[in-house]
Amino acid sequence: MKASAQLVDAARGGDTQAIAQLLTQCQPDLKRFARRTCSSAEDAEDAVQAALWQLYRKIGALRTAATFAVWLFRIVERECFRLFRGRKAAQGQEGVDVEAVAAQALPLDLRLDLSRAIAALPEAYREVLILRDVDELTAPEVAQQLGLGVDAVKSRLHRARAMVRERLMASGYWDKDGGIDGLR
Repeated sequence: MKASAQLVDAARGGDTQAIAQLLTQCQPDLKRFARRTCSSAEDAEDAVQAALWQLYRKIGALRTAATFAVWLFRIVERECFRLFRGRKAAQGQEGVDVEAVAAQALPLDLRLDLSRAIAALPEAYREVLILRDVDELTAPEVAQQLGLGVDAVKSRLHRARAMVRERLMASGYWDKDGGIDGLR
């Protein structure tokens, strides 16, 4: 999250301009996180709004600026879970396929191996991969941020993905048809 400790401290102190700036800065990161955490796009939007509202109302209660990002992401996570639970209760057991929602989450060992594969990339490739696939920036935005051409970004991204795929294949995650085992 891009919020500086000084900005968070100013917001904690009641500075309305700092709070407004935090609301603006945090929204894109929260939206990305919510899209991955919530079971639907509607729930993701609702969770982000709830988190921003909590930020506005309770930023003064935050003890330290260092815990700001964790606090805000936990609000989104809890809200996603609350909305999922409420939707499940409203639709009844047969309306929501809980196993299908759970299957969307990657297994812990795959996530760890994926993290290791990304960490093992040379820095030039890792930067591009993280900016493009994790931070969800466009190729021109990545190019501008790293001072590269768009073609160089695309080339590095392609190579980074290939290296990660090779490492995961060596770990036995891909089946003979090119899909991830257990996720079909």
